[in-house]
Amino acid sequence: MKTRLTVAILLLAALLGVGLFWASSPTHVDAAALPIHTPDLANGERLYHIGGCISCHHPADDSGADMKLPSGGAPLVTPIGTLYPPNITPDKATGIGAWTDANFVDAVQHGVSPVGAHYVPAFPYVSYGRMKTEDVLDLHAYLMTLPAVSAPRKEDDIPFPWVLRRGVGLWQKMAALPQITEDSSQSAIWNRGAYLVNGPGHCAECHTPRNAMMIMDTDQAFAGGPHPEGRGQVPSLRDLIGRKKYKDAGELADALKQGEEGFYNDLSKGGMAEVQHNISLLPDEDIHAIAEYLSSLK
Repeated sequence: MKTRLTVAILLLAALLGVGLFWASSPTHVDAAALPIHTPDLANGERLYHIGGCISCHHPADDSGADMKLPSGGAPLVTPIGTLYPPNITPDKATGIGAWTDANFVDAVQHGVSPVGAHYVPAFPYVSYGRMKTEDVLDLHAYLMTLPAVSAPRKEDDIPFPWVLRRGVGLWQKMAALPQITEDSSQSAIWNRGAYLVNGPGHCAECHTPRNAMMIMDTDQAFAGGPHPEGRGQVPSLRDLIGRKKYKDAGELADALKQGEEGFYNDLSKGGMAEVQHNISLLPDEDIHAIAEYLSSLK
């Protein structure tokens, strides 16, 4: 009787393991299903800035590399270990120069590498997954115009990397967010801001608390939470006007554009200085759209 019970338990465990392995399998974009699209490089550059690509993919301070190019390598400390964001310049050997459009969409929107490995979600593909595919293609085209830098990737310092990355496949399915749809009751500028904030800007990734599975608690979106790098708390973005952080959307737009130079010192803390700098590079209409949306959060 004990032998049969043991065999049954082992069989169930094996079936469970196979099921979990299958469920965590990466899925790839069908290249033929991508939209026919003529890249807009100016839009790609906007998305590069709002997406904060350089903030994570800049080289290490002591590398001697051009800090203005996203050749990667600067350490990113996370609760699970130290990550080294890769080179995303168009170098074919060490960057993304050999990637197809489908490879890029896979990575940015689904968190899957060209070889089928899941990316650790310090790469905010949960939010990027809400972007329009045409915007992702514009971003890819823009990156391909940057100077190529040879910068081999440094391996991430995380425990059991294969097991962790495979498990991320299940996490991705649970953490996925719905596509962004326009709200007909709101203005065009508000809807533009909602898209930039919730998609490429990925503001919720830091400003929203997470549950025990490290999945964003969308019921508490933008209510603040622990800093992802363990540096205290990230503040709430709700009711910025009601809490008298800013007098109106216009002043918030000025703060996003000017930062410390405009004496808006609260935008220099916890990594926000880099975020504010990236936003300041956007056209004025996008900065105002972001401010319009953020100032409406209650």
